[in-house]
Amino acid sequence: QLQLVESGGGLVQPGGSLRLSCAASGFTLVDYSIGWFRQLPGKEREGVSYIGSNDRITVYDGSVKGRFIISRDNAKNTVYLQMNSLKPEDTGVYYCARRYRNLRSWTSRYDYDAWGQGTQVTVSS
Repeated sequence: QLQLVESGGGLVQPGGSLRLSCAASGFTLVDYSIGWFRQLPGKEREGVSYIGSNDRITVYDGSVKGRFIISRDNAKNTVYLQMNSLKPEDTGVYYCARRYRNLRSWTSRYDYDAWGQGTQVTVSS
């Protein structure tokens, strides 16, 4: 059964860090590119970061570039999102997703066929 499970969210103060994990099961992670998305309060779901199946490609939205780092451990079938220097505007639900085709930009939800349930990140003092 194909499944993605996010974990690692929580409450953190501004300037703090969190590491999100996306554990995959039911398929071999090394064969797929993975994206991290977030849904901020009152807004559409947006792409945060992306890592290609070969690990040579990593992409970040401008709002998180220089603060977030995406990585993967294929042996553990897990993708990580290290989030540093967190800001209140990073507050939202974070999702990982499996990209199954490359028809559109990496931020297009229509190129992803499997999603996790999401993990809440709250940045507040």
